[in-house]
Amino acid sequence: MTPDKIKSLAEASSQVKSWKKAGQKVVFTNGCFDLLHLGHVDYLEKARSLGDRLVVGLNTDSSVSRFKGPERPLQDQNSRARVMASLQFVDLVVFFDEDTPLNLISELEPNILVKGSDYLAENIVGADVVKKNSGEVKTIDLVPGYSTTRIVEKIKRT
Repeated sequence: MTPDKIKSLAEASSQVKSWKKAGQKVVFTNGCFDLLHLGHVDYLEKARSLGDRLVVGLNTDSSVSRFKGPERPLQDQNSRARVMASLQFVDLVVFFDEDTPLNLISELEPNILVKGSDYLAENIVGADVVKKNSGEVKTIDLVPGYSTTRIVEKIKRT
């Protein structure tokens, strides 16, 4: 059942340690994922293909508002988490309320940290933590033309 994939930080940390102890490669990515679209699905599917498990750090509502502005998020964090957890290639969803997922990455110590190719690898938050633990940092090409902001703007014009 997908709500079982939504974990507290302590639960997520325990689960990740268990997967790693079993020799599984854990991939971590993060984002707001306000309106799930083709670009997100493609990105998450590719991220999962890099390892055995995919952990998604999900911005809380207050974190999204600070990052995207007062009109966001469009969906509350529990709705976004439930949608994210319903994806077969997402193994675990964990919230973070800070402006960056650095604390989450430091606690989980994933084998692979992934962000979209709109980020430079050396600028990805947590890259130093992952590399220090012999992990990898990778970027994934994004599907052109897909973004939540673009979708919202299109809706507003209609």
